[in-house]
Amino acid sequence: MHQRRRSTLDQFTIIAITILPLVVCLFAGCNRFVESPPDDAMAAGLTTADFPQAKDDLFSQMDGGVRLTENEIEGRNTWILWTAGNQVFWDRIAREGYGIVDLLKTLDSRNRAHRFGTMGLINEPGFRPSTRPDQYGLWLDQRIQPSPTQADPDEKIYGRSSGVIGLRIYPNPDFDNEAKKHWDARRYYSDRVYFSGRELIRPYRVGVTCGLCHVAPNPLNPPMDPENPRWENLDSAIGNQYFREGKVFAFDEHPGSFFWEMLNAQPPGTSDTSRVANDHINNPSSINPIFDLKARLKEGVDETIAGGALDLLAGVDETTPHRTPDQSVRKVPHILKDGADSVGVAGAIMRVYVNEGLDSQQWLTDHDLLLGLRPQRAFSVAQAARSSVYWRATFERVGNVEKFFSRIKPIHLEDAPGGSAYITKDQATMNRGKLVFAERCAGCHSSKQPPADISPRSPAGLKWYRESAMRPDFREGNFFSNDRRYPVSLIKTNACRALATNATAGHVWDNFSSLTYKSLDSTGPIETFNPAEPSKPLPFIAPAGGPGYYRPPSLISIWSSAPFLHNNSIGIFTGDPSVAGRMRAFNDAIEKLLWPEKRDGEAAIGVTTQPSFMRIPQSFIPEAFKPLCVDGFLNLGPIPRGTPINLVANVKPDVGNLLKLFPSANLALLNADIDSDFSQLMAKPNGDEKVRRLVSDLLSVRSNCPDLIEDRGHYFGAELPDPDKLALIEFLKTL
Repeated sequence: MHQRRRSTLDQFTIIAITILPLVVCLFAGCNRFVESPPDDAMAAGLTTADFPQAKDDLFSQMDGGVRLTENEIEGRNTWILWTAGNQVFWDRIAREGYGIVDLLKTLDSRNRAHRFGTMGLINEPGFRPSTRPDQYGLWLDQRIQPSPTQADPDEKIYGRSSGVIGLRIYPNPDFDNEAKKHWDARRYYSDRVYFSGRELIRPYRVGVTCGLCHVAPNPLNPPMDPENPRWENLDSAIGNQYFREGKVFAFDEHPGSFFWEMLNAQPPGTSDTSRVANDHINNPSSINPIFDLKARLKEGVDETIAGGALDLLAGVDETTPHRTPDQSVRKVPHILKDGADSVGVAGAIMRVYVNEGLDSQQWLTDHDLLLGLRPQRAFSVAQAARSSVYWRATFERVGNVEKFFSRIKPIHLEDAPGGSAYITKDQATMNRGKLVFAERCAGCHSSKQPPADISPRSPAGLKWYRESAMRPDFREGNFFSNDRRYPVSLIKTNACRALATNATAGHVWDNFSSLTYKSLDSTGPIETFNPAEPSKPLPFIAPAGGPGYYRPPSLISIWSSAPFLHNNSIGIFTGDPSVAGRMRAFNDAIEKLLWPEKRDGEAAIGVTTQPSFMRIPQSFIPEAFKPLCVDGFLNLGPIPRGTPINLVANVKPDVGNLLKLFPSANLALLNADIDSDFSQLMAKPNGDEKVRRLVSDLLSVRSNCPDLIEDRGHYFGAELPDPDKLALIEFLKTL
């Protein structure tokens, strides 16, 4: 028991002063950029000829047994098997990621029986839990004799299957005799200080494929047991809305860690693609289903492409001259919710692979891993083409990936087992639902739009929408989005994903976004919630240059993909991939979407569940600060229970401003206990005005995204009469 209670101002001082500026001081040496070396394939003297595409139809039973051409087969194999050499990155992040990420631990076979339920991982058919550890003491799934029709890909190129779809295992060339002397499997599984050490060499490297986040149970043929699916129960492109990113990538984090608290509050089925190349905005977004790419490509949106993005259009390699045009206008589809992926399919696919660790030799010189404590610079497409064999080998594959996705068709409820029972048989209700959709939704959520000489908002435009929606072929070739960007100030959903900065000019994804995106105007004021003054909205102005916009998501197969909104914040998560489970999620989500009063509102703010700390392993701490470590870790905090996650996670890492804001903070306060929680501090009528001012200042001045309420916005249709809402729901089930 402490003899005195710290003031609440000191408590909140610790939140900001220790988690951000102190860490900046600890890692000040990361401020210098270095030139990137060639990737390991080029260093080994390999060429793209050493990485041929897998031609066998390895997954013929997936995706409803669709018959594919040779190119489409190669595209699906790439999607599910190709790591693009990122096993080097994931091995590096296991050693340099502050003890957070270790995919070998994620693969612990003793968890196979409940992987789907706890992590959302898809167990690969043909494997079983290990009955004993392997030669290095690691618990990895054991393969059952494969069927005669199931060929194995070349392990030198694709690694071997881990027993989890999307995770591939490679031998670690650095695990030499000296590394073996220091390897202790027992300590690896039990001693956090040991496995967090940056010098620890593991026997294997683990690579990640796109299938990890996108392969999921097929709604038209769901597995009887989600922990033990068959190949025919799986779909390549629906997006895994059961995926638990925190459980997968931070397997060994525990309560009491602020990082655990942040990931624990993250909805299932979402991914924060700016967490490694950190932009200091906690903005997980739903994992997209990818349907009817052919229809998207047919329409497209005009984007002016310039700068380094032109190298993606040229497909440069080590011998191709640098592109010569100043700019090019192309029609491209958007997949990302904020429309930042604006240079075409090849660019979108290549950005995903780089974000998964392709050419990490360059990528990790362009940003500060996880902490994001130095300014980013643009990942150079031209440099990657010159110095990365894996880049060129991946670029050779993207055309076949595009061909494969062009074959993926919508999944309709009436084709699911028992699905037709969920759809009204009353034709009058269905027709009314079509007309409501035409009048209220089709302007944004249909790729079938009036011809250029008819204004969409005119009476003639409304008449066109009604007639179009009533046609029998309205669903055909319609991806149910117009792919245009709209300001978040109009949509009013949580702004954090829209405010992402990685694709803005000069930042890490600069070469993967268009000049059109980088030239977008500011959306103007966005009103957000301030817990220090709940009755007074806090205005926030999004910066110009790209941030602040969302494009309408496709409504294809919306019945199968609840919860809703870009962050999966509306609707219950059932964890049940059966038709009944998906419909329970859909019904709850669609009611809350159309009846906003049923949403959680302020209760949807993600908060810490207990006092928590930012923990950094001692091996990463400079000698001068090691006396502050306890049990092998520097614990930065504590952060009070009930603190909004994004009050802390979205603070700008500006040392000067924060030190000026909190001049009385000092290291002696680091490990003191806190016995108050955030709600108590906010509720006190007297004595905590300084705390309330601090919270307001963090949100209004110091935050990259002050928007705390997750399930707000998209109120279109909320004022409809109930019969129209119910009719609209019936029509939406058929998309």
